[in-house]
Amino acid sequence: MQEYLLIIQIIVSILLIICIALQQRGAALGSAFGGGGEFYASRRGLQKKIFYATIILSAIFIILGILNLLI
Repeated sequence: MQEYLLIIQIIVSILLIICIALQQRGAALGSAFGGGGEFYASRRGLQKKIFYATIILSAIFIILGILNLLI
């Protein structure tokens, strides 16, 4: 049972990394170094779905981590 949880957690972690990498940043590193005053108001379309998928995958990852500790 624990082997299955570990494999599922590895798969979820890879998907989580992909979702985080796909997200676009509204204020990238340029604003940290005195960039323009642009700001990012809202997420739309596919970016919104990727954002929600990131939240769901991170919750699943945490739950799987806790289950691995308990079992």
